[in-house]
Amino acid sequence: MKPQLTPTVVKGCQATETVSSLLAQNPSLSPGEAAIKLFGKKEKTAKPSSDADRDLTPASVQDLEIASSCGRWGPTRPGELFLRVYHDVLCCLEADPLSGVVSPALIGTHGSIPLSVIAPLVDLIRHMSNVIVRARKEVLFATCSWSASDAVDLISDALKELSRRAGARGDRVVVKIIFDKAGPKQFIDPHQKVPVEVYTGEKIKLPHPDEIPNLDLEVASLHVPLLGTLHAKFMVVDRQIGIVESNNMENNANMEMMTHLEGPIVDSLYDSFLITWYEALDPSLPTRNSPATQGGFSTSNEPSFQRLFDQGDAREQQAIVQDGNEAKEHLAPHNPGDPHYDDTLAAEITRVQAMYSPRPGESRVSAINRHLNDTSKSKAESTAPDPEPGFEFTPYIAHEKEDMPMAVVSRRPHGSPSNADVFVPQNEAFLSCIRNAKQSIFIQTPDLNASQLLPALTAAVKRGVEITYYVCLGYNDAGEMMPGQGGTNETFAAKLCKELSPQERTLLHVHWYTAKDQSKPIHHQFSQRACHVKLLIADGHVGIQGSGNQDTQSWYHSQEINIMIDSEATCKKWREGIERNQNTGTYGRGSQEDGAWRDEQGHEAEGATKKSAPPVSWVKGAVGMAKKLQAKGGF
Repeated sequence: MKPQLTPTVVKGCQATETVSSLLAQNPSLSPGEAAIKLFGKKEKTAKPSSDADRDLTPASVQDLEIASSCGRWGPTRPGELFLRVYHDVLCCLEADPLSGVVSPALIGTHGSIPLSVIAPLVDLIRHMSNVIVRARKEVLFATCSWSASDAVDLISDALKELSRRAGARGDRVVVKIIFDKAGPKQFIDPHQKVPVEVYTGEKIKLPHPDEIPNLDLEVASLHVPLLGTLHAKFMVVDRQIGIVESNNMENNANMEMMTHLEGPIVDSLYDSFLITWYEALDPSLPTRNSPATQGGFSTSNEPSFQRLFDQGDAREQQAIVQDGNEAKEHLAPHNPGDPHYDDTLAAEITRVQAMYSPRPGESRVSAINRHLNDTSKSKAESTAPDPEPGFEFTPYIAHEKEDMPMAVVSRRPHGSPSNADVFVPQNEAFLSCIRNAKQSIFIQTPDLNASQLLPALTAAVKRGVEITYYVCLGYNDAGEMMPGQGGTNETFAAKLCKELSPQERTLLHVHWYTAKDQSKPIHHQFSQRACHVKLLIADGHVGIQGSGNQDTQSWYHSQEINIMIDSEATCKKWREGIERNQNTGTYGRGSQEDGAWRDEQGHEAEGATKKSAPPVSWVKGAVGMAKKLQAKGGF
């Protein structure tokens, strides 16, 4: 069968009205009212048959031309693979035009990525806090888990500094923050306002209005019972900068990933935030009549940023390392409680790199170990050798200016415990990349166990596509053992290997996350090193980055946000960053027999999950699921 791109969907994608444009015309509407006015209250799922993915007929040349006419690509030109994925994503919209949590006309767009970050959680927040203090009009911030932490302290410090700067200018800045909250009130209305006395308490620790007199701060929560978690993590500042990241707001040992986006893609993220917020905006947003498509802002135009590329693209990461080494003696770190903000992105990059630079008497790997222990609140000993020159840990990755095709490939929250909500833009983007790739698929995710992935990856390998995936050892293993949750990473890897012949397995490469200072994986239960990156790259040029994991919860229940790009240069930099900033590719390779990691003596990693009979695994799973669903921030 062939997925259908109907005239109704095409008309919606080519329309001029969006949720954000309607609110600009009528600010008295709530985003929810605007969405219903434009698209009705559908929130339904179009579910194909269980074997649909195996039987799909590829889109024709004419289908691709129609799909191309649905996007606002500006001066860019999407390639065939990107268009095939985009076509399949749009086919999800017939049942619910907002199943991707963005107006259909804003799904296909374009933009640039001056910065990517692959680093511990706090290093991502360091950049976000710098972006916040530079805001002139508004900050829109959505995330999942929120609890008192270094990350929250950095954001709270930034809000106080933003208020100070706004006061000095004689301005006010609007700030909206929304995060996940599972509680009894959500059964009545999934969207709830968070009172001042709650968000200023010790468990959330946002500033009191008296501490930020020049900000208009509203805080809200969203959770669709039972399992419809707000798992999307993104930020929009002044409708000029978008941030899409993998991290929560908490202390943990995770390696994370973020992209800093500029250009028309920011209007898509702005629209997504409005749909997520849903309720009335008090006050309304000051940029409602200032879309990013008007232009006028570009980090790539800053002279200090351009100097990173003075000697060509091959130099800039080494230039960053050199600048960090030279600055480490006189450049104070940007820390919670002791912030040091920078005026330019280039200056930020140098300050963060200095934190990874060896101090007197330190080796390169000892410096990395120190920083990873500081950010994870752990005392793991380093076991890896020194990285060779040219392979140092560089958390901030600068990209030369490139306008590229982009698409927002997300999903709504779905509260029912059933796994029926499958035919949504995020999932179709993942599956379409896998089924249409001709050469290679790379995936990094904490967990990989969504049921549709087993036949999709198997079919890809059997047609000669090389599959490489990096997962985390023991990431929420107990919760993943519950019926319907997909099983542990070890279980899924073994199933996948079993589907393939020994010859076919030569195209499958399963790796277990190994931190840059380690020579073997560390099980997640030790809370020392883990990876929370969510990334898929198809054929080296179509990439999907965001909040969506390759697990049951993200595929069938959580609200997620992801961006898809078509850029060989950016995907290449992402893969290089993945390899530079971890040792997964070098030391984390799993067995070709069953995918499991073993050392040279044949021993599995300490803490590796042993197979249990179903009743025992379900008991373990019940305990794990309780932990998985336990709300942060005092909820």
